[in-house]
Amino acid sequence: MPTPLRRLWPWLIWLLGFYAVWIGLVCVGQHWASLQEHWGIAVGMLAGSYVAGSTPMGGGTVGFPVLVLLFDLSPNLGRDFSFAVQSVGMTSATLFILCRRQPLEWAILKWAMVGSLVGLPLGIVFLAPHVPGIAIKLVFGVVWASFGVLHLRRTREICLNLGETPEAHRFDRNAGLLVGLIAGGTVAAVTGVGIDMALYMVMVLLMRADLKTAIPTSVVIMAFNSILGIGTKMLLGDVQPGVYENWLAAAPVVILGAPLGAFIVTRIGRKPTLYVVALLCVFQFVWMIRSEIETLGAAGTALCVVAVLLGNATFEWLWRLGGRIERRAGRRLSTKSGGP
Repeated sequence: MPTPLRRLWPWLIWLLGFYAVWIGLVCVGQHWASLQEHWGIAVGMLAGSYVAGSTPMGGGTVGFPVLVLLFDLSPNLGRDFSFAVQSVGMTSATLFILCRRQPLEWAILKWAMVGSLVGLPLGIVFLAPHVPGIAIKLVFGVVWASFGVLHLRRTREICLNLGETPEAHRFDRNAGLLVGLIAGGTVAAVTGVGIDMALYMVMVLLMRADLKTAIPTSVVIMAFNSILGIGTKMLLGDVQPGVYENWLAAAPVVILGAPLGAFIVTRIGRKPTLYVVALLCVFQFVWMIRSEIETLGAAGTALCVVAVLLGNATFEWLWRLGGRIERRAGRRLSTKSGGP
């Protein structure tokens, strides 16, 4: 059933306000030449913003490899750009989701936010400055390749999830806090993305959450972390040079693209999009390995492949553990209802 237009007025006001500010920034700062210079990232974020709104992966999932692998820019710039551009795109998608009253798993989401409030700033201050550029690339490549391999194998089964296992709600607080603290303080602090994927994995693999709630919930947690991340970087005065110019070029695209992705995926289904994104995740890993093959050598390349396999094994373990919890809950329900 179409969403009544009157429900969307907060999102529409947000759009009008953003474009008014953006036009003012461009005109006052005379940034027309900069927009022409950075048109490539705007084009790349057409796809990135769709991914952000329709999957459990932030727009930085595309923005990071475009800047770092295609344009050969600093991984630190890629991370800060991810925070900056997602603070617009993911926030826009979040407002759109809330206006459409899509269901969210608030119980785990609020605890993930609490964990992020502590984990992400600590990771940005104490961990990220000590991670070399190539390590940032490798962390990004390995984590996203693991996600891709899992979904090439399990997307059909994941799409069959109909709702959280009743027993799973007892994990809400602890799981949310751990995701916020650990994923926020490590992967997100280092790459600018990833906490959305971590929360999504816990929800769909361990708790068997429906994708209709898991993906919108992952969008909201990434919006929260993106604002927190870029805010922390700005307070520290540590935003990488070049972020602002790339943000000016991409922001007017992602503010519409992410909500559009959230809308379109409800019409075409999530399975095709997840398969395409999974292939892109594997492709960017191969691309990253090829670009760093001289530095990595045979041993480093082998270690990266092993890391992907270990990451996927962890996801597989969560899936099987979730299956045992689901079966145990089913047996208890059957016993209570007088079944065998």
